[in-house]
Amino acid sequence: MRNRNIITGAFVLAGIALFTLVIFLVGNQRKTFAKHVEFYTEFANIDGIMKGSKVRVGGFDAGEVTDIKLPDSPAAHFRLTLSVVERVHGLIRPDSLVSVASEGIVGDKLLQIHPGSANLPQAVPNSTLRSKEALEMSELLERSAGLLNDVSGTMKVVSTKLTETLDAATTTVNNANDLVVGIKQGKGAIGVLLRDENTARSVRQTLANVQQATASVSDASMRADRLVSDFESRRLGEKVDQTIASAQSAAHNVDASALRLRESLTSALGPDSHGVDAADNVRQSLSNANLATSNMAEDTEALKHGFLFRGFFRRRGYYSLANLKADEYRSNRGFAAVTNPRAWLDKPELFENQPNGSEELSPAGKAKIDEAIAEFGDGALGRAMIVEGYSSTGDTGAQFATSRVRATLVRHYLQTRFGLDSRDVGIVPLRGVPPPSTNKKNWDGVCLVLLKPRASAR
Repeated sequence: MRNRNIITGAFVLAGIALFTLVIFLVGNQRKTFAKHVEFYTEFANIDGIMKGSKVRVGGFDAGEVTDIKLPDSPAAHFRLTLSVVERVHGLIRPDSLVSVASEGIVGDKLLQIHPGSANLPQAVPNSTLRSKEALEMSELLERSAGLLNDVSGTMKVVSTKLTETLDAATTTVNNANDLVVGIKQGKGAIGVLLRDENTARSVRQTLANVQQATASVSDASMRADRLVSDFESRRLGEKVDQTIASAQSAAHNVDASALRLRESLTSALGPDSHGVDAADNVRQSLSNANLATSNMAEDTEALKHGFLFRGFFRRRGYYSLANLKADEYRSNRGFAAVTNPRAWLDKPELFENQPNGSEELSPAGKAKIDEAIAEFGDGALGRAMIVEGYSSTGDTGAQFATSRVRATLVRHYLQTRFGLDSRDVGIVPLRGVPPPSTNKKNWDGVCLVLLKPRASAR
């Protein structure tokens, strides 16, 4: 009894194991245990596709049709739900095409998803893929029959045209034969030329006239030769040579006059009694004039800052911001006041490098400056403004030169763009270190400072 129970239990376990194996094999065949992704597609004619039909991606069995939604009207399409395994999701792109195919020649119908372009991202799950309608065999037969009918009609037209062409050629040959016979018989203009004696005499007379004309041309040529001989006897060639020689002599005189003029200029511009030539004297005079002008400007600027004349120049508005010294600027409370509105503009957004290594304002940089002026408000263009130049590249001299060039470029743009007076727009090269009141350790670019009304006339 115990052995029978063991056999029965073993048989039951074997059956359960076999059933489990069958379920696993069937599920594996149907891709039941794999992770799936769903897509949609639409067809006007599903051509035998049904729920459970296979779905292949690039020839690989990747899933099945899980649902078919019937159209609501004749103009609508069948909407199919495609469930494919996650492993082939990378082959499906937004431009992938779904078409109806068959296994073998007479096999079951299935859907084929063609892989998309490699430069496009993966198709989004639950998106609708493009479809290509299947071509029916009956439609192919109809097209073939229509093509055969067109070919047959074309052949008939060609045969008719060939017949007409051959008839026309036969008629042309007959006409040519009649023309040759008529010419031999002396008919027509050509026949008259060949057969008529009077016409032959006219041709002979024409040839005689041509010969006479040739003799006249020969006589004219002889007269031309005699005329050339007469020119040579009068020695006209020598007279022409003499004329050319006279022209050359005149040109030589002109060259001599130019040489004398150059000698005179050299003597006038040459060294004086002290060994200094005219060019050095002119340059020295200009240098002296520039020095006098500079001294006068310095004296005038000193008067502007003097105790006795400062109030006068302040009221007259002659104080200029055109040139500011960095140390004086940093120590002045009016310039470094925290209440002065500032616009910090970074170097990459303002300037662009030129092929020769210099910097120029870029179109984007000009737009940034316009935005900064607009943020200052409507009264900004009536107040004094300082352009602080910054550069943190290179040694101290290079930083100073670069920061001054950047400030000068921005000031020139402000004067050109908004018509500002040069006395109301000052520049100061601060290398890479802003004033302490700004709470910035370093900067590389430009800062626009709008001064308070009293700061424009210290």
